[in-house]
Amino acid sequence: MSATIEFARWIAVDWGNTHQRAWAIGADGGVRAHVARERDPRDIPPDAWEAALLDLIGDWLGMGRIPVLACGMIGGRGGLCEVDYRPVPAKPADMRPSAVPGLRDGRIALSIMPGLCQSSPADVMRGEETQLAGFLTATPAFDGVVCLPGTHSKWVQISAAEVVSFQTAMTGELFSLLSQHSSLAQYVANDAVDLAAFDESVADLLSDPRRLAQRLFAIRADGLLHATAPSVARGRLSGALIGAELAATRPYWLGQDVAIIGARPLAGLYARALGAQGVTAHVLDDDPMTLAGLTHVHAMTLAKE
Repeated sequence: MSATIEFARWIAVDWGNTHQRAWAIGADGGVRAHVARERDPRDIPPDAWEAALLDLIGDWLGMGRIPVLACGMIGGRGGLCEVDYRPVPAKPADMRPSAVPGLRDGRIALSIMPGLCQSSPADVMRGEETQLAGFLTATPAFDGVVCLPGTHSKWVQISAAEVVSFQTAMTGELFSLLSQHSSLAQYVANDAVDLAAFDESVADLLSDPRRLAQRLFAIRADGLLHATAPSVARGRLSGALIGAELAATRPYWLGQDVAIIGARPLAGLYARALGAQGVTAHVLDDDPMTLAGLTHVHAMTLAKE
């Protein structure tokens, strides 16, 4: 294991609501190894977070002490160590992480990124600020809106490399609950999404978001009466929820330059829905943006020490 000290100079960690990712970074800045897993942070007992982190990155640790920079729910309430939110307006690329004291394993020098908060209307983000830091490091002149779809989708107003305001929708969590634990589950039991059904449902909810609850039950009724294909039902469910989200966030994206940072194919569905409204969004994968943000903050932190 002694060779591991040269193998990884530092480790980047992103602890999301459903997915955890980590990168071992070499002395030349290149990625030496990458790991991705799925685990609900709510399933981790308060005293087991350090063990969960070691389970993710333990294979990369040697006998020495290695810097680990993390973002996401590991720094949230109930995580390994709660790190404060920074109020907006704020520049994500300028935020400094907080060192975590008192770890049992002396091989880790852990720092965690702060989240962002907004007092009125009340809103918070944790993890997405790091993706925004990576995005703004590459495109500092961007002036517009960044959409970050996921469990809790974010719409973020950016000006002068600064987060001015943001808005969150629980669209991904609602989709998960409805598709897995509601009376709709048996009708949408398919990973495929019928795009024509998706488009129709988005347009329907954008025209009148008050129909959401009724349209959701119609998916069940149509499945009962007409044996609707699961891909069609899933397309209608996804389209209804994203359509309602777009209706609520219209002031953010209408007439704006829009970038979408997220995992495919979900990010592609958002781009498709916006495209039908005449908005051409630039889609970027979330993994590279997260790593770029952590890399920038790590370098900035070293430069200031």
